[in-house]
Amino acid sequence: MNSDQNTSQKLAILDAGAQYGKLIDRSIRELGVESELLPMSTPAAELQKSYRAIIISGGPESVYGENAPQFDPQIFQIGLPLLGICYGMQLLAYETGGHVEKLPQREDGPAQISIVTSSPLFAELEPQQDVLLTHGDSVTQVGQGFSVIAKSGELIAGIEDPQKKLFGVQFHPEVDLTINGQKILSNFLFNIAGFSGSFTIEDREEKAIREIKAQVGSKKALVLVSGGVDSTVAAALVTKALGQENVFAIHIDTGFMRKDESKTVKLALEKNGLPLRVIDAQDEFAYATTHIKNEETPKLNEATEPEQKRKIIGDTYIKVTEKAVQSLKVNADAILLVQGTLRPDLIESASNSLKSSHKADTIKTHHNDTELVRKLREEGKVVEPLRDYHKYEVRQLGEKLGLPSELIWRQPFPGPGLAIRILCANEPYMTSDFKEINHQLKAFERGKYSITLLPVRTVGVQGDGRTYSYLAGISGPANWTELMEIAKEIPKTVHSVNRIVYIFGEKISGPITEITQTTLTPDVIEQLREADAIVNEILLKNNLVKSLSQVPVISFPVHFGIPGNHSIGIRTIITRDFMTGIPATPGVHIPVPVLEEMVQRILKEVPKISRVVYDLTSKPPGTTEWE
Repeated sequence: MNSDQNTSQKLAILDAGAQYGKLIDRSIRELGVESELLPMSTPAAELQKSYRAIIISGGPESVYGENAPQFDPQIFQIGLPLLGICYGMQLLAYETGGHVEKLPQREDGPAQISIVTSSPLFAELEPQQDVLLTHGDSVTQVGQGFSVIAKSGELIAGIEDPQKKLFGVQFHPEVDLTINGQKILSNFLFNIAGFSGSFTIEDREEKAIREIKAQVGSKKALVLVSGGVDSTVAAALVTKALGQENVFAIHIDTGFMRKDESKTVKLALEKNGLPLRVIDAQDEFAYATTHIKNEETPKLNEATEPEQKRKIIGDTYIKVTEKAVQSLKVNADAILLVQGTLRPDLIESASNSLKSSHKADTIKTHHNDTELVRKLREEGKVVEPLRDYHKYEVRQLGEKLGLPSELIWRQPFPGPGLAIRILCANEPYMTSDFKEINHQLKAFERGKYSITLLPVRTVGVQGDGRTYSYLAGISGPANWTELMEIAKEIPKTVHSVNRIVYIFGEKISGPITEITQTTLTPDVIEQLREADAIVNEILLKNNLVKSLSQVPVISFPVHFGIPGNHSIGIRTIITRDFMTGIPATPGVHIPVPVLEEMVQRILKEVPKISRVVYDLTSKPPGTTEWE
């Protein structure tokens, strides 16, 4: 049965372990097509029976590797239109007689490719396209019946067998960094696969409400409200489904909130008819521990590892919540926990709640997806009405539910709060090749700049896998366009670096090898709280809250020659999908005087800050948060 005879209007996304797997789903749904994320091993007969077309996602494995995901080779023979993305293209080429090799050159980041515009996949596009490439292996020869339809320099970036409706691209059309990605997906869905495009967000809202009613039944719901858009919309959706009398809303003050956050959240939600109880649990969090692989962690205020901090906070949330339930004098078995968990949270945590794949690397464990949360989820005690939503869809839903724009457009703030925006360390991070990497960076200096490693690590995503690697700093007179170009180039060849910042102030000459020992102590938390308040006040004053999707402010322990001091990082991200994005270019997306005001006020008003830096890194290779 070919797609012309197939009446199905559903697309199957076979998940090979991509960190961007759900973004494919987001992009497809945005175009009005229903899609399902399925295991890579889904039988071809099932796909032929229930779906109109197939997309194979990217993934971190090699097609010839021992850990390559299992699949039914008949998927390429059943006549359904198929698009392979990254790993998916490599698998398509490999299984149809082509060659895939690991070459010395890998590609991780934005790039420009040349395309064959006569291909139906690239209809109505210009010959040069800006895309996101993230791969180590490369297709070096196509199989019989295939031709090359895109190249990145000398590397193959797209293939097709139009007679069999088989297509492959080495880049990610589902992310914002591929400028015309939606057009490419649209060409595949409508021109090649023949979808009608009638799927809408209302279908998903009705489905979510039905699921909430079915799961909760006659019980009551407890919503943990952080004050961010996700938990606020989750609270409103659950209230619409169950009625206010069946919903309890609690806000837990962990001690890692933004300035006056708890007070602001309480007032804002109560104005909108959601009574909120605030629990002060600052001391409980500070001295909390948990167990990871049967070993007890340090106390939170002594922990330095990011994963330890996240898991301690996530598990302590549950413990504090359990106490809150007891204080409500409601039977614990008659109440379910509601979280504003989004699909990207589950993907980045490689969550066991995803039915699609367990091949994805854990980029970071979200506080709402720790082992304790997973256990409660398995017991059916967690309600996550937004688990299939992305940020833009949550905001659309919030508007439909009648929530005020000041709540819907709040800048995203992580559940663990400032705790994971403080890089903690007991000693400098310096590997045996520290000097060698510093030497490699010299090749990018272009005269007026000095580029040096900073002895700390941040989290990134390179080649669909998690990295925990060096931060590099550039100093000297700022030409922002040039700085952005340098930041793009460095991770392509210096693979030990996943994040690059510009350091305001005097040019730095020598290697930086010292840090201030840092844990989550009250003085360090307050330092960051004040710096964060300054940045957000200036963003609001200059109407930049909507155009800049997210602006984390980070404390990191490099003292730049003044022992005991810390430094502050400003990280801007412009994105629709919240899993990829670009930094705001000063002078283009954010006025240079606005950025300079942030820097000057932080240095003047926040004690013991040596330097302020500006994050120049796209996502990938650097994640939005530094931890």
